[in-house]
Amino acid sequence: MNDRPTDPDRPSPEALLRAAAQEGKGRLKIFLGAAPGVGKTWEMLTEGRQRRESGVDVVVGVVETHGRRETEALVHGHEIIPRRTVDHAGHSLGEMDIDAILARHPQLALVDELAHTNAPGSRHPKRYQDVEELLDAGIDVYSTLNIQHVESLNDVVASFTRVRVRETVPDSILELAEIEVVDIPPDELIERLKDGKVYVPHEATRALGHFFSKTNLTALRELALRRAAQAVDAQMLEHVRANALAGNFAIGERIVVAISEQPHAAGLVRAGKRMADALRAPWTAVHIETQRDQTLTDTERHQLAETLALASRLGASTASIPAASVVEGLSGYARDARATQIVIGKSTRSWWFEARHGSVVDRLVRTVGQVAVHVLPSDNQTPSASGRKPERERRRSNWGAPQHYLWSLLMVVAMTVLGRALLEAINLGNIALLYLVPVMFAAASFSLRAGLFAGVASSLAYNFFFLPPTGTLTVSNPENVISILVLLGVAIVTSQFAARVRAQADLAGSSARQNAALAGFSRQLTTATTRDELMQAICSEVARLLNVRAVLLQPSPNGPQLSAAWPPEDRLDQIELAAAQWAIDNEQPAGRGSATLTASDWLFHPLGASLASGRGVLGVLGISRENAGNPLRSDEVPLLMSLIDQASIAFDRMALEEENLKTQAVGERDRLRSALLSSVSHDLRTPLTTILSAAKEMRRHPSEELVETIDAEAQRLNRFVANLLDMARVEAGALPMRPEATDLFDAVAGAVQDTRTALQDRRIDLEIAPDIPLVRLDPVLLHHCLINLLDNAGRYGDPGTPILVRCTRAYDALLLSVIDQGPGIPPGQEKRVFETFTRLEGSDRARHGTGLGLAIVKGFAEAMGLAVEASNKAGVAEDTRGACFTIRIPEALIIRHPDNEDMA
Repeated sequence: MNDRPTDPDRPSPEALLRAAAQEGKGRLKIFLGAAPGVGKTWEMLTEGRQRRESGVDVVVGVVETHGRRETEALVHGHEIIPRRTVDHAGHSLGEMDIDAILARHPQLALVDELAHTNAPGSRHPKRYQDVEELLDAGIDVYSTLNIQHVESLNDVVASFTRVRVRETVPDSILELAEIEVVDIPPDELIERLKDGKVYVPHEATRALGHFFSKTNLTALRELALRRAAQAVDAQMLEHVRANALAGNFAIGERIVVAISEQPHAAGLVRAGKRMADALRAPWTAVHIETQRDQTLTDTERHQLAETLALASRLGASTASIPAASVVEGLSGYARDARATQIVIGKSTRSWWFEARHGSVVDRLVRTVGQVAVHVLPSDNQTPSASGRKPERERRRSNWGAPQHYLWSLLMVVAMTVLGRALLEAINLGNIALLYLVPVMFAAASFSLRAGLFAGVASSLAYNFFFLPPTGTLTVSNPENVISILVLLGVAIVTSQFAARVRAQADLAGSSARQNAALAGFSRQLTTATTRDELMQAICSEVARLLNVRAVLLQPSPNGPQLSAAWPPEDRLDQIELAAAQWAIDNEQPAGRGSATLTASDWLFHPLGASLASGRGVLGVLGISRENAGNPLRSDEVPLLMSLIDQASIAFDRMALEEENLKTQAVGERDRLRSALLSSVSHDLRTPLTTILSAAKEMRRHPSEELVETIDAEAQRLNRFVANLLDMARVEAGALPMRPEATDLFDAVAGAVQDTRTALQDRRIDLEIAPDIPLVRLDPVLLHHCLINLLDNAGRYGDPGTPILVRCTRAYDALLLSVIDQGPGIPPGQEKRVFETFTRLEGSDRARHGTGLGLAIVKGFAEAMGLAVEASNKAGVAEDTRGACFTIRIPEALIIRHPDNEDMA
C-alpha cells in the first residue's frame, strides 16, 4: 500500500464521495444481539411503534414472532404488507413482498432477520439484498441480526460454539448502518430459555447443552459489543474526515508502528502486535520514504521488505508514505489515521549526528500533540565487521557517480570561460552570480553533495581567475574574502534547496508511477469476465510491471495445477510444485527469497489467504527471473504486496460470482424439476384417466366414440412425450437440419390438418396470399413450430373463438403470425412466455399445460435462423383482445427465383 496523508484542514475527498453516494438513500438501523432470544425483534417493534405514534409512516415488511404472544401483541396495530407465496419442492413458502413495499413506499419498513435466505425463485437470494433495494428507493429500514451471522466473525464464532452458521451478512452492511446493541446478561437469557420464551421445551433443553452455554453466551456478548464499537468508531472517523474536524477522537485505540531498514524494526512490529492484541485495536506498520531511501543497500532493502512482510503476516495493515522527512510523514499519517498511539524505535546515534540532524523521537513528540508515543530502544551491541559493511557501502553510494562531479566541474569551467569573455562588460559582483548556475544544475540533476562540490569549485575558480591577484588563491582585498564567503554560502543554501526539491520530485514521481501501475492493474482485472481471463491478466500484468516470469497455480486434490503463465510455461519442476503446495497449506510465501524451500527458483505467494470469506487460499502466484536470480528486488516488495492484495480481491470476487451462478443454476434446476413434476402429474394423469375409463366402458358397451376418445388421448400423450424429447434435443443442440424449399401455405395447411382433432371446436382462418414466395427451411421443424403455436392458441383462446393464421410481407422479411382471441399476455411478460415450463400467473397463459410448447417453438425457430416474438393483439385487427405469436423469416431464407433453386 502506498498512501499520502491528506491535508488536515481539508475534508477527505473519499469521505465526501462516500457521503454523496448515500444522498437520497434510506437509512438502515440494525438491532444487533449476541444470540436468539435477547429481544431484538421486541426492541425493533417497540421503536417502530414509537415512530408510528410520532407520525412516521411505518409498515411491517416481515416479522418472525416464533409464536411468542408478547411479540405478536406488538405487531398488532402496524400495517402489515402481505407476504408473497413461493412454491418450492411441493411446499408453499411465505417471503417478503419487496414489490408491494416499493409500491406502497412507506417512510420506514420493519424487516426481521436480515441474514435470512430467500426461497429459490425470489428476486434476490438473500434478504439483506432486498433491504439494499429498499434503501436505494429511499425507504428507511429497521432490521435485526445476531452476531454469529456477521461474515468476518463466522469462523471466530464457529471456533468456540462448534456451530457454523451458513447464513451470513457482509460486513459492509454493518458499516453503513446505525447499530443498536440489544443486550441482556447470559444468566437472564438462560432463564428465558428455560421458561420457553425462546424455543419450545424440547428444543430449549438441547440448546442449553450446546449453543446456549454460559461460556458461549459471554463470548458472543463480548463479540457483539466489540463489533458495534468498531462500527461506531469507523462511522465517527468517516464523519471526522468528511468535515475536516481536528483531533484524533480517541474513542477506540488505533496504533501506528514506524518501521525502517534497521534490524531492530522486527522487534517494533512484534511489540506493536502485542499492544494491538492487548487493546483489541487495529494497527498499521508504516514506512516513511525519504530521500535517504534512495541510498539504501540491497541488504537494507531486503531487511525492510522482510519487516513489512512480517507485519502483514501478523495481521497489520501496511503503508509506505513518501515525505520530505520522517517526522513530517509519520505525524501526517498519524493525524490522517486518527492514531492514538505510535510505536517507534530509538537508534543509538553519535552526538555529532544528533547535533547535525536532531532527534527524530524528540521532534515527533513535539509534533503529534496528544498522541501517545512509545519509544523502544534498539540493541546497543557493537556491530561486527559484516554489520559495518552496509554502512560503508551506503556512504560510498551517497557520494554518487564520478561522472556527476565531472559534469559539475565542466559547468564551472564553462561559467569561468563565459565570465572571462564578459569581464570587460560586467563587474566582478555579477560574474559571481554566474557560478550559481553550475551549483543549481548539479544539486537539481545529481545530488546535494554534487551541488556542494560545484559550490566549492565555483568559489575557488572565482578567486583564482577573477579576484586580484589573479592566478593565485591569495586574496589581497579583505572585501573579496567576504565576497567568496557569501558566494560559498549562497551556493550551499541553493544546493540544499535544489536537492530538496529534486528529492521531493523523485518521491512524487515514484509514488505516481506506483499508483499508475496499481490503477492499470486494477483496470485489467475488472475487464476479465472468466476465471481463465482473470488468471492470465494477473500473470501478464505482474510479469510486465516487475519484469519477471509469472505463473498462477490453483489448488486441487492432485496438488497445485498450473492454470496460467507469462510467458507460457508447460511445466514446473517438482521442487517448485512442493513450494507452491507449502504456500497453499500454510498461507505464507515459499521459495526463493522466502524462509522456506529456498532451493526453488520461484517465489510463491498465496492469493486470497487474508480474506474472511472462509474459502481459504484460492491460488498461488509464482515469480522468477530469467537468470535464476533473486525473483524480487527489495524495493519492489511493496508493489508486489499491493498487486497480490488486488489480485486476491479479484480472485475472491470471481469465486463469489461463480458460486452465485451455481446457486442460480441449482435454483433453476429445482424450479424446472418442480415444473416438470407438476406438468407430468397433470398432463399424464388426465389422458391416462380418460383412456382407462374409456377402456373400462368399452368392455361393457363397445362403441366407435370410445375408440376415438382413446385415440385422441393417446395422441395427446404422444405429443406430450414428443415435446419432452424435442426440448431435450433443443437444450442439447442436437437438432438435425434438412432445409429445403418450402411452401408456407402447404406447411400451414399440414399443421391445421394434424391439429383438427384437438381444435375441432375452433374455426381456423388463413390469410396467406397465393404469391407468397417459397422459403428455405426445414419442413419438419417448421411443422412442429406451427403445431405448437396452433395448440397454444386453442388452449388459451376463449372457447368457440376463431384462430387466425396470417402471412404478411415486411421490407426485409416474411411475417408468419398465429393470433388467438383471449385475454392476451400481461405487459412486460412477452419474452418470459418462451421460457421452459413457464405458465404466467394471472393471465390466459396460466392454464394447464406443460409450459414446453412455446419454448420448443423458440428453440426450433432459432435453430433455423428465424426469430419468434410474442405480443398482444392491439393494432392487428379491430378486436384488440388476444395474443399474437409471429415467426420472422429473414430475407436470406426467402427464395426469389424458384427455377434457380430447383437447379441447385
